[in-house]
Formats: sequence, C-alpha cells, structure tokens
Amino acid sequence: MSSALTNWQLDTAETLLREIDGELPAAPVDDHSGAPLTSLARAWADTLRAELLVRRLRRAGYSLLGDPLVEGGPEQEGPLDQHDPDEAVDRDSRSESATQAALAISLVRSARAAFDAQDDDLQRAAGLVRHARIELLSRRVDAAMDEAVEAASLLDPALPPSPLLVHTLSSLAAVLADLELMPLALDYQRRAADLTAEAISAAGTDSEAGSVDALAAEAATRLAALCAEVGEGLLDDGGADAAAPHFAEARVLAVRALGQLHPGVPGLLDAQVVHGWALVGLGEHAAARSLLTSVVSAASGAEERALLASAELGLGRALRRSGDPRAADDHLATALATATEHGLPRLRRAALRELCTLHAELDDAARALPYLQAYLADELDRVDERRTRWVELFGRRKSLLETERAAGQLRRQAYEDPLTHLPNRRYAEARLDGLLSAGALPALAVVDIDRFKAINDAAGHPTGDAVLRAVGQLLVDGCRDTDEVCRWAGDEFVILLPDTTSEQAERAMERIRRSIATHDWSALGVEVPVRISVGIAQAARGDDRRTLFAAADGVLYDAKRAGRDRVVRLSGVTQTRAADAAPAVDDHVAETGPAAEETTPVAVPTSSTLREVTAPLPADREEQPEDTTGGFAPLLVEPADVEPPARLRSPLDELFGGPSTRPAAQPAADPVVSPAPAPAAVPPPAVTTVAAPVPATGPDVIWGTGRSTEQVLALVREARREHPAHPAVVVRASADTLVALATEHDAYTTMDAAAMSAAVGPVPEPVGRVGVLCASSGDTPIAAEAAFVARVTGTEVVRVDDVGGSRIHPLLTDRSLLTDVDCLIVVAGLDAALASVVSGLTEVPVVAVPTSAGQGASSFGGFSALLTMLNSAAPGVVVSNIDNGWSAGVFAARIARRTAER
Repeated sequence: MSSALTNWQLDTAETLLREIDGELPAAPVDDHSGAPLTSLARAWADTLRAELLVRRLRRAGYSLLGDPLVEGGPEQEGPLDQHDPDEAVDRDSRSESATQAALAISLVRSARAAFDAQDDDLQRAAGLVRHARIELLSRRVDAAMDEAVEAASLLDPALPPSPLLVHTLSSLAAVLADLELMPLALDYQRRAADLTAEAISAAGTDSEAGSVDALAAEAATRLAALCAEVGEGLLDDGGADAAAPHFAEARVLAVRALGQLHPGVPGLLDAQVVHGWALVGLGEHAAARSLLTSVVSAASGAEERALLASAELGLGRALRRSGDPRAADDHLATALATATEHGLPRLRRAALRELCTLHAELDDAARALPYLQAYLADELDRVDERRTRWVELFGRRKSLLETERAAGQLRRQAYEDPLTHLPNRRYAEARLDGLLSAGALPALAVVDIDRFKAINDAAGHPTGDAVLRAVGQLLVDGCRDTDEVCRWAGDEFVILLPDTTSEQAERAMERIRRSIATHDWSALGVEVPVRISVGIAQAARGDDRRTLFAAADGVLYDAKRAGRDRVVRLSGVTQTRAADAAPAVDDHVAETGPAAEETTPVAVPTSSTLREVTAPLPADREEQPEDTTGGFAPLLVEPADVEPPARLRSPLDELFGGPSTRPAAQPAADPVVSPAPAPAAVPPPAVTTVAAPVPATGPDVIWGTGRSTEQVLALVREARREHPAHPAVVVRASADTLVALATEHDAYTTMDAAAMSAAVGPVPEPVGRVGVLCASSGDTPIAAEAAFVARVTGTEVVRVDDVGGSRIHPLLTDRSLLTDVDCLIVVAGLDAALASVVSGLTEVPVVAVPTSAGQGASSFGGFSALLTMLNSAAPGVVVSNIDNGWSAGVFAARIARRTAER
C-alpha cells in the first residue's frame, strides 16, 4: 500500500485499501468525526485513505483546503518539458474537491485521536510521521513541522530495535529532508542504520538474518542517498573538497547494501541508483553511465516513478559531466517531467538546476531561461535564513515537548500510589489545601481496614496487597465522579467529597461499608472477614488540612473503640460550639425540647448505630468566656472585622472590582457606649485598630526573561508567602525553569510549554469566556501566553490559530467563535488589521495585541503593527503594548468575569 502511494499508483492503492477494509471491523457509517477510534488497525486504514484522497487532490490540482494550488505551480501548468509537453491534467469540480478535502481532514483527525489513545509511543510516532507526510503533500509546512517535532520527541533513544522503529526513523528522515532540515535528516537516518547493525549482530536463525539484511540494506541505501544529495548541494555551491567525503561515504554504504541484497529482491535497483549517484559525484562517469543505463531500462517497466526519476537524473548528470549534453538533455527532461508529475520536489529542483546549467553551457539562453525561472521560484522557500529558523524552531519545540512530557511523568510518579494506582497522600494533601483555600467546605472520610494485620498474617503479604487493591476499587466504585479516593498510608484511605454535607457523606459511606462487608473475598483466598471503619468530618470556617484530618481521624478511632465495622461522623452540633450559632441538627436532636436549654452539646460522634448525646457543661467551664470561633482548631481565631476608612467609589471600580460604598464610620470623639456588663474577674483587653491590607486583585507576574532559575524560584516563594490565595504566574521562562517549578511545587503548578509559562498556586474556577485569535504562526507564542494568563486568572479560554489574511473564513462561517465569548484577544503582527476586521464582525470588546513578528526590517520591531492598531477607527478595541500577552490576558479575564457575574 505504501509503495503504491509513493509511486502514485492511486487505483492500485484504492484496490489494496478495499481489501484492507474488508479485513477490519466495520467502521461507523454515519461520520468519522464522532467518538475517537481506539482500533490501531482502523487508525492506519484511515491514515492511508486520507493520504490517498490528498494525492488525488494533488493530481487534480487542489490543496487539502479544497482551494486551487498556487498559480504557476507544477500542478497548474503541467511538467516543464520543452520536448513533448503533456496535456493539462483534468480537474475535478470545485465542490467534489472540497468534499474530498473535508473527508480527508476528518479521517486524519479520527486517526490522530486513535493514535493518541495508544500507550505505545512507537506506534504513535509512526502515525505522526505518516501524518506529517500527508501535510507536506497538502503544502501545509507548519502543520508538517508540528507533527514531525512531536514524533521526534516520542522516539526515545532507549527504545529497543525493531523493524517498525527503523522504518519510522527512516520515514522521519525523509520528512525532515523535504523540510530542508538535511543535518537532522542525516542524524535520524544514521540512527536507523545503526539500529540495523545491532539487529544483525543479534540475529539468530538464517531466516532472521535474511530479513534483517534486507532491512539493513534499505536503511543503508537511504542514508547513502542523503549523503549523495548533500554532496551534490555542496558541489553545486562550489565546494568540491567538502563534497568528496559525502560521496565517498555514499559509495561505501551503497556497496554494503548491494552486498546484503540478492538479485531480483526489492531495493536492489534503489541501491544501484545511489551507487551511480556516488560514482558521478566522485568523477567516475563511465562506470556511472553503464550502471545507471541498466537501471533506467529495468525501472521503466517497473512503474516505480521515484526510482525512475532518480535514475534518469543521475544518468543525465553523468552524460552532461562527461561531455554529451544532447543525450543528457533527454534524460534530464524525463527526470523533470516524472518528478513534477508525481510530486517529488527535491528531484524536481535538482533536474531544473541541471537543465539550466546544461543549456547555459551550450549558450542557449532561450532554453535555459524558463528552467532558471522555475528553479528560482522553487528556491524562494529554501533561503538560508528560513532554514536556520526552522532548525532552531525544531530544536526548541522538541526540547519543550520532551520537558513537558518528563515533567508530567514526574508528577504522575509523585502523586500516584504504585500498589493501588490511586492518588497518594501527597496528592490528597495538595487537593485538600486547594479546596480549603478556595473557600470550599468539603467532607472528608478516613477509611481504615479492620484488623488488616490479621489478614496479612493469615494469607500472606501478596494476598494483603490484593485486598488493598480490591478495597480501593470498591471505594472508587461506590463514589461519585466528583469524589476522589486516595491511599493515605498502610491500610488507610481518605475520600474527598466536595460540596457534600457530613450527613450525605455518612449515607454514601454506609453503602460502601455494606458493599465491602458483603463482597466475596474467597476469590482472593481470604478466609478472614474484611471490614472497614470510617470517620467523617465536614470542614468548617477556619479549618485547614491538618485540623480537618485530625477531626475525621478522631471519630475514626471512636468507631474502632465502639466495635469497628461502622461509619461515624462528627455532627454539625459538635463542630459549632457557640450557643447562639443555631446549627442545623438532626431531627432526634431538635426534639430534645426544654432540656436543650439546660445543656450544651459536647463532641460525642454519631453514626447509624450511635445517637448524639448531650450532657451538662462541667462546672469548671461555666464561667469561661464563650468560644465563638468555628471549626475544629480552637487556636485558629480570626481577628475581628475592622471597617477600613471609607472612600468614594470611582467609575474605575466598576471595571476593576473596587470596594462598594460603605456608610461613614462614627467619629472617634462620639463613641457609642454599651451598657456595662456584669462584673467580671478579667478586665477587658485593649483594642488596637489596624488598617486593613490592600487585597490582591489578581495573580502576581514574574518575568523569566533575564533571570536565572534560582532567582525565579525565590520570587515565586516570596509571592506565595505574601498572597497564598492567588497564583504566582511565571511567563517567558526557560525549559529548565519550568522543570524546576514543577519539581518544587508539583501539584500546585499549572504549566503550558507553548506559552513558556507556569502558574504556581490555586487557580480560580473559570467564570466567563475569553476568545484568543492568532493571525499567523509567528504570533503563536504571544497568543499562547495571553490564553494561559486568561485561564489562570479565572476564565474559560477558546483559542483559534492562523486566521489572518484570507484564512479568516472559519470566523465568517462559524460566528459563534465571535459571539459566544465575553471578550476577544486578537494577536497579530504582519496582519495587524485583523483586530479592526474582527471588531466590525462582533459587539464583543476586543483587546488587540501587536507583535514583533514580521518580514524583515519593515515590521520595525512591532511598531508597524502597533501604529496600525492605534490608528484604527474601529470602535470597541483597546490596544496593549508590543508582545504583551500578559496584560491582554489579565484585562480580558477581568472583563469576562465581571460580565459573567452580572
């Protein structure tokens, strides 16, 4: 199938694909864009069908977006052959091409989802490389680069050698070569060749050695072809001495491949072509002509167009350099026509250059000029500046992806219990801290397996481990999706129940207790009954993680002292000790009648088997002052509320959340005197008025530019100490700094590698919605920064990339992207007018962010985009300074949150 697609034998590929589909489970007949597919075979079938559709679109002259390709390209004019020009290729109708393009996009997306669902990184990398090839065929270079980068990040050097790994590395090298990243292509192809050398040394039987030899010959042939191509590039640039080592290496590799292949096997002609290229580069033209002439004769009837184009090009070079330009002209023209027809851009450029050089040597300017014009048009995308930028971008993206993946793996290892695969104690503590700091009042259940040591002693530790796993699974099965079961330590578990009262938690835990008591444990070889005891407490105002756990753990031990195998909760009456707090109590407590006036509740837990008990207050406590502080910790006494000095409310307070208007405080000279209390033994304490601190209005920002990792960490610690309720946001940080933040603050860290930013601390629940529109790929880092900041400031974020210029059609067809948000951020550099266009399409306020991304000196470091946005007459647009995604994200989030709350 792959060979048929590579050689543009599309009808043959269609037939093979129908046979493949007949061997696979039936696919959904309604739409490929539904739920993600999990079948690996179906994912590969969808990928191959998408490539087939894209190649048919290319043959018809359309791109993957259903639009005609660029005027003047090879698909529009046909092969540039001045000897016998072909007729123009028949085009499909525009509507049919658009339908095929939509189906191809749907197939690629469903296949990508299926590959992402795989745990095998190698299979995912192989699929991504194939998708990169499809994007190249569609002339979507940016998308192809993204797929290649992600595939490269998955190809860990520690992966064991396998045929799939060798093929994936070779395919990735071919994609990188088409992206003009020849040094990287050589590196990955050398790795593939080295892996085959290891496999040869480890091969056992003769059959295994034969298959490994064929694989090694293919890898060596591809590496030799890349070496010869690099040598030709150096030779064309006048570096004959620099090119010689590459041609010598290519000849050695080709000879080795020929020695590993038997006559008539696939790959033999490819190795001979590469050998001929190496001979031409080394100046052995006679030997090259003889070898390549035989290959051209054999390849003409084999329908392998890429092989034929390579052989014709090599033979044309040998004839031109040996002094036979007329014969060389025919072979080079054939190579150009074949390469153009079958979408082989590198061979096409090489043939154009050879033909231009040939006719220039013959002083035939009229024939040389069209070839020169076509060659220069193809070379516009291959200037040194762009190639350098691509190399840097590839390395940066790959490094960031690997860093993000390593940080995620470290977080999983840090927060997962290896035995039960449940979240561990570290995660539970961090999650409790996050809930309590956000003002939530969750319920906490502490679960302990009764007499677990007896189970270990009777059945052994492996069985005890199996019991722990089974109990953990039963706890998960009995909880809601919003509840979280964590293993605390040993035979103890904790369950976090957000938005749950202690009474609701008691009923849920009682159901779980019964399910564990009635479970059939004999299947695990356990003869001793497995039972659990549960203690429940609900957080109250003033509690932190330690006091809440201490309360739940205390009633757990009450349950154990009462006989085990029961659920005990700490009631609302005992949690609020103030007599005038009027807590909500159970029915049987409310019915105590007048006796309640003479007694005060004490902390005796209740359960399904124990009733809440009240007792008279001890005599030694009757004269003590009232304890009006809620919660479990008597030391956590909040200071009395002190009214800050009143000030007038300004119009800006409506936007930025200033204080509401308060009545003026009473003058100090005229205090209100309350009636004198009864004589007391303790004199009243002195009251000191303290000015209220200014509350933080949002996350603190720490710029990573120009700061070392240690400096950033120190600033984050200081910000967390001063404002523990708000996240500390680090923007434009290096990869090392992001890893250090994730390591030090683990669960508190929210990271975005694309934005090069991280937030340390509790992120507020999203309120409102912000849309981020990015004009082009050059503006992506600033757009990612703005989106990340808006998200950690407390809004939902919808991001749409690459909508500048003529690519604004998705916004015109789906107006919900512009109307179903509370604020829009438009990030643009070269397409700075996008903000004005978007403002004319919606009534949503727009925050315009100019960027310094532009072409050459004309952008003036972003001032051109800034002036374009400032001079716009469009209403409803505010403009930030250049490359300031941080301010735009905070501003948009404040607008969205204020709008949604109203």
